[in-house]
Amino acid sequence: MASTLAELVAHFGGELVGNGDVSIRQVAPLDRAAADEIGFVSQSKYLSQLADTRAGAVILPADARDATGLPRILTPNPYLYFARVSALLNPPPRPPAGIHPAATVAPDAEVAADASIAAGAVVGSGARIGARSVIGPNCVVGDGARIGADCLLHANVTLYHRCEVGDRAILHSGCVVGADGFGFAPNEGRWEKIPQIGRVLVGDDVEIGACTTIDRGALQDTVIEEGVKLDNLIQVAHNVTIGAHTAIAACTGIAGSTRIGRHCTIGGAAMIFGHIEIADGTRISTNTLITKSLPRAGTYTSALPFSEHEVWQKNAVHMRNLDKLVNRVKQLEKRLNELEGKS
Repeated sequence: MASTLAELVAHFGGELVGNGDVSIRQVAPLDRAAADEIGFVSQSKYLSQLADTRAGAVILPADARDATGLPRILTPNPYLYFARVSALLNPPPRPPAGIHPAATVAPDAEVAADASIAAGAVVGSGARIGARSVIGPNCVVGDGARIGADCLLHANVTLYHRCEVGDRAILHSGCVVGADGFGFAPNEGRWEKIPQIGRVLVGDDVEIGACTTIDRGALQDTVIEEGVKLDNLIQVAHNVTIGAHTAIAACTGIAGSTRIGRHCTIGGAAMIFGHIEIADGTRISTNTLITKSLPRAGTYTSALPFSEHEVWQKNAVHMRNLDKLVNRVKQLEKRLNELEGKS
């Protein structure tokens, strides 16, 4: 599909400068854009790219009005505007409504008439699929599970029994929602399984990345509040709560019973201990290990910068002896104070 600049401004707002009849078919980076494509600049350091771009139009911040003679849309947040234009020009393909003959749907499951159930999907007893939701090939929706309206489950998603997903959620391929939490009781050198009888509750407008796993609660529910965005390959353990509109990057691990606040951002490969609380608005850098609660919002970082291997080995030796070094410093300080007292 295509849209003119005037139509984009009518739809999303912003200030149009130049020819509003320019037709835009697609979004593109400035260095690759063609005459029927639109690019964007959100930071002043990239404005120099405007001189060589072949884009038909651009999206710019308001203070860059005179940075180019191309038709342009001025807006306070070019990146967000660009995302909305891209969503408009690239609507996701939607399969036809109905249940594919190769799907298996329990007789007592409730599937909205305009929902779509693809080949190989299994919908369990008492499950409920909301209006206009799409259940992709080979998905499994367990007994008593609930999926709201306008959801999209890509191929091979598993939603275990009694778990619930709100409206407008997107679950990417291979993600598993509601597997058992890691709960075992020691018994004379062996492990006895602790039944995981809670659920996973996923709020509205949540997106869960490919191969991310969210464990069901042991007693209470694991809760993913509205607007949360989870990247690929994240592990969320049992009884975790993730507050609304928090975003977490790939390969992060979150141990059980942790409570993460609202509007937090957590970088990739962060590791978060269990039974701690993280305040609203907290930012955690990539590769950071969080071992205790963070009651105050801020930016927290623990990752060491890389170095040449030989240098790293030497520094590692020093780190092993930090406790001894601290004790020696304390002894020297004590001795120094004694000498100063005598003098």
